[in-house]
Amino acid sequence: MTVSEDEFFRQRGFGQKIGFGERPALIIIDIVKAFTDATRMLGANLDSQIQAIQPLLAVAHERGFPVLFSTVRYEERELADAGLWGIKMKGSATLKADGDGWEIDPRLDVAPSDSILFKKYASCFFGTDLVPRLTSRGVDTLIVTGCTTSGCVRATAVDAVQNGFRPMVVREAVGDRSMPAHEQSLFDLNAKYADVVSLDETLQYLRNVGHNKAAAAA
Repeated sequence: MTVSEDEFFRQRGFGQKIGFGERPALIIIDIVKAFTDATRMLGANLDSQIQAIQPLLAVAHERGFPVLFSTVRYEERELADAGLWGIKMKGSATLKADGDGWEIDPRLDVAPSDSILFKKYASCFFGTDLVPRLTSRGVDTLIVTGCTTSGCVRATAVDAVQNGFRPMVVREAVGDRSMPAHEQSLFDLNAKYADVVSLDETLQYLRNVGHNKAAAAA
């Protein structure tokens, strides 16, 4: 009898739950004009993902959890700071500092207390100070949203678990140009590197984490 791929992975012990921790931060990866405008070289329709991110952002702001936005911005002439990645993707030229492609999509509310990470490559951890930003706040759980699922979201989630943070990838809040790449990446992340969680359970967690602990202490 042939077993499904899901069952095969379960039988081999993949996909165990990491679980939410006690001190979350929300990261919103590359929800910028170059990626959310479907008419641009790197763009796709991410309207539903933005709708899913909005309540997560509101709860994080309300409860004072760290919020980090990431963007890709290239400063140097001829994309020298894009390295080989700039050769691989011609669309990297739409992320030059003198354009608006790197700007956060205006549908998202960026508060004065939020951090903005400027990166050159896929992972939000690579070449940035994300680790000390998180550890200095005592963060143990990274709520992962943004785009693209198969690129920067995946790279960030993998680096998160490698750096000792619990990556929680919110299914409704991540997107990609390619649905097959999106679904395969979610499958693989949930099997090996992260928990793929729903928007509803994540909102419930963000609204309640810490409250029960405080009540018990009182």
